[in-house]
Amino acid sequence: MNHIKKEGYTLKITDVKTHVLRCKIREPFGFSQGWYDTRAAMIFEIFTDQGIRGWGECWGPPEVASAIVNTVFKPLLIDEDPFDVDKIWEKLYNHTKAFGQKGMTVVAISGVDIALWDIMGKTLSLPIHKLLGGSFRNMVQAYATGLYFKKVKNPIAVLAEEAQEYVQQGFHAIKMKIGLSPEEDLERVRTVRKAIGDDVLLMVDANHAYNVHTAIKLGRELEEQKIFWFEEPVSPEDVRGYAEVTRSLNIPIAGGEAEFTRFGFRELLIHRSVDIIQPDLCITGGISEGKKIAILANTFGIPCIPHAWGTGIALAAALHFIASIPDCPSSANPIPPLLEMDQTSNPLRELLIKNKIKQKDGFVRVPTNPGLGVEVDEEVIKKYSV
Repeated sequence: MNHIKKEGYTLKITDVKTHVLRCKIREPFGFSQGWYDTRAAMIFEIFTDQGIRGWGECWGPPEVASAIVNTVFKPLLIDEDPFDVDKIWEKLYNHTKAFGQKGMTVVAISGVDIALWDIMGKTLSLPIHKLLGGSFRNMVQAYATGLYFKKVKNPIAVLAEEAQEYVQQGFHAIKMKIGLSPEEDLERVRTVRKAIGDDVLLMVDANHAYNVHTAIKLGRELEEQKIFWFEEPVSPEDVRGYAEVTRSLNIPIAGGEAEFTRFGFRELLIHRSVDIIQPDLCITGGISEGKKIAILANTFGIPCIPHAWGTGIALAAALHFIASIPDCPSSANPIPPLLEMDQTSNPLRELLIKNKIKQKDGFVRVPTNPGLGVEVDEEVIKKYSV
């Protein structure tokens, strides 16, 4: 049963409320660009005149995203019909195009867009993947993102133990961090490969730590370790450098988590800069833009496997999105459209939604409840609000 009034269609946005969340974590961790001892998020609600609320999430500095939503976008959203999702996206993007084609303005649009899709699904009593054209799969293979840098006495031994734990939990795919130095990276990768065996997919993520020459040199060594993909080998703005690395290695090159909108991904695709694109729905423009990017990638024959690194809201959005993406290419053995599942300490991910998104035997079931299909625990919001 849908929620639209029978006597005539009416649904308008009445308010927008932002929540800046932050918490200390029990175990600091690092990657090639720095260290984390705190996790943060900006989530928000969009309210309608029929009492239906939608939840969205933005990546990056939460205070910045909150300020943009409250001072720039909120006045533009009031009285809009949340079903006019493309119209609203273009309205917000064009309003800020002169100074915000990339960066935090697009991040803020991303969260707005996710919340609008949540409202549409709840209004029609349908999960978002149904509104996106249907689900190509009811179960999505997950991969564990972990194996970050840690300040411990014997990091190599700890690395092997952590990798084995993920396999014991049921994961058939793992992504680890590299980017210390080529020598240290190779030692870490060899340790993990030995610990998990050859049957588990292993991806490496440098977080753009290297120049083209070093990335290629390291990549040739990594080829011997049966790496499923090499993520962000070079700086995200170096589109031609990406292309050079891609052409030089037999390992698939993945990238795009730091790219914005279909216009940014157009350049990666035109130059054949990557083998796999990784839009983050909380960064690149939301579900609406993510779907356009996936369609664009499909026309180039490039698989789309989104980046996901936030709360349960971001994870749910990624699940619906992945469910709606066809195999690329369509074949008996396509590259699986994997779901990233961050394994680092993060109370905001672990506690924010009541109906947890969990993997079993390496797979996650696509939500079937209306909208995002998750229930937000508002007591957790109160606990961690800044």
